[in-house]
Amino acid sequence: MKVILLLSVLGLLALFAELFRFKKILYPIILIGLAGAIAVAISYWFFDDGVMTPYFTGMVDGKHQIPTAANAVGHSFNQMLAFGPSSVLFSVIILSTAFLWFIMSKGFFNNDSTNTDHYALIMFALVGAIILTCYTNMTMLFLGIEILSIPLYVLAGSKKSDPLSNESAFKYFILGSFASGFLLFGITLIYGASGSFDLKTIGTFINTSQETIPSFFYAGILLILVGLLFKLAAAPFHFWAPDVYQGAPTPITAFMSTVVKTAAIVAIIRLFLSTTFSGADAFWVPVLGVITGLTLVVGNVTAAAQNNVKRMLAFSSISHAGFLLLGVTALCGFSAKAIVFYTAAYSIGSIATFTVLINIMHQTGSDAIESFNGLGKKNPLMAFMLTIALFSLAGIPPTAGFFAKYYILTAAMTGGHNWLAIIGILSSLVGIYYYFKIIIAMYFKKPTDESLITINKQHQLLLIVTGVIIFLLGLLPDLILSIGDIDKASIEVSTTNILFLYA
Repeated sequence: MKVILLLSVLGLLALFAELFRFKKILYPIILIGLAGAIAVAISYWFFDDGVMTPYFTGMVDGKHQIPTAANAVGHSFNQMLAFGPSSVLFSVIILSTAFLWFIMSKGFFNNDSTNTDHYALIMFALVGAIILTCYTNMTMLFLGIEILSIPLYVLAGSKKSDPLSNESAFKYFILGSFASGFLLFGITLIYGASGSFDLKTIGTFINTSQETIPSFFYAGILLILVGLLFKLAAAPFHFWAPDVYQGAPTPITAFMSTVVKTAAIVAIIRLFLSTTFSGADAFWVPVLGVITGLTLVVGNVTAAAQNNVKRMLAFSSISHAGFLLLGVTALCGFSAKAIVFYTAAYSIGSIATFTVLINIMHQTGSDAIESFNGLGKKNPLMAFMLTIALFSLAGIPPTAGFFAKYYILTAAMTGGHNWLAIIGILSSLVGIYYYFKIIIAMYFKKPTDESLITINKQHQLLLIVTGVIIFLLGLLPDLILSIGDIDKASIEVSTTNILFLYA
């Protein structure tokens, strides 16, 4: 709760910065505030007894134990929010990504007439994202989605002189409103059947009323799933993403691709990878499995056909959404931990990629692949760091992205979804193709313009830091996976199968 309050205060400070004439120091205030929010989030990891609460309960009687909706223990607030270990991990990832995003996007706040509004909208969107990591009540789920979404509708169209930006905001708002309607209708049906908005109560209702659950309860699950999959940009609810990502200002595209995607998958985890809907897994797992396979195929195949880098990254983010859903579909004891690692690796790789893209677009005015031609000679540091980031996004060792995909595929095979794991591996091969299109352009194609590409020291430092983190997580993946308890013996069950498939 303290994290939410701190972010809200930062948002309010941004609103009053213009009135009280301190907007010139607002940027460092925001960075310090985010660092404080990260520290507060980490402080929730240790509870009154000073003992770190296990994230997973491991194996009991040969069965994987799924964490509860509120993660068993944690700081609870009126049965609406609960900060347990999973909330802390995802909150730290979201806030750390936001911190790096502000460093990347400083130029986005240079317009004196609108910069305070932009700061405020981003901070309020972060409030919604944090709510989605810790909600224990359906009403808070809806509020979190809306608090996250409404600022982004505005920010997507903040480049007012650009028709593409206006189109992206309009499309995002209209389709987002429909998605919210589906979500709210689904919540209504769940409440009508169970008589409660509380996640634990709904889970108890499923477990004690298996034979008497009305059919509209299952319709409610599907409607909620549609609303959440829209935010995740999973197929077939992804059609808004390419146009919105391309038309929105590039920093906002980066925010949606990282923070929003992480928040969306956490919202899904807290419902489907918990005691809330896990009792009805025989109903929703096959549905989500089909959606996952479709998302993996559509995202990668369409990305391979793109020549515009922003659109390519939009379809690429759809494919990564498929991998995140693969972890949910697996429904095994370490699925959520694998998703934690994946969101961290994906967010870091995306921040580095968008940092380079922002500089390329600023100096060439284009986001086509041809604008990257010869970057290896025009700016070797940018080209090298972008190569590292693309290697990670493609899942090539020894980067973080390799282990991210490895753990997700291991979870899928442990959960008995070998066919989805095969689709994931084959689609990753397609991903390597389109990521290497950019790498080939940087090192093997002649530039149309011989002028050098410059980059400020702030972005240089950001690229170096993200590159180090990518390699660090790739060489020492246990940095995240060792946090809390995890059934490593279960991971080893599918290790041989995964390596065989990769071979």
